[in-house]
Amino acid sequence: MSRRATIDDIHDAARGMPHVTVYRPESNPVYQVGSKSFVFFRTARPDAADPETGERYQDVIVIWVSSEGDKLALVQDESSPFFTTPHFDGHPSVLLRASRVGEVSREEIVELVQDAWLAQASRRRGEVWLREHHLDG
Repeated sequence: MSRRATIDDIHDAARGMPHVTVYRPESNPVYQVGSKSFVFFRTARPDAADPETGERYQDVIVIWVSSEGDKLALVQDESSPFFTTPHFDGHPSVLLRASRVGEVSREEIVELVQDAWLAQASRRRGEVWLREHHLDG
């Protein structure tokens, strides 16, 4: 079994993908491929808040997914650290609080980031990456 994931694992996995640009690397980084975001660290917003106190979460990470089915698989279990908000209804992404990253394994978070990159990368870039990693079939 892989060790528990860390925030650094998210950053390392995102930066490790090809053709990645990082915007605002010092605060709330946004990782993009071909001008499309695939992982980003949000500023506090009213749609993601503690249900008891109403305090806005300061540590929300948005991670793209390839389909609504993938999103539902990640958010339907209430004990899962992944969640969504009405603001993201119909949007192919899941949310994860940085404070809960350790609830998943490093392997899971790396795979999720790689899948996020694949969801946003051009088809050609995705095919090349899959082939280079012997994942094309």
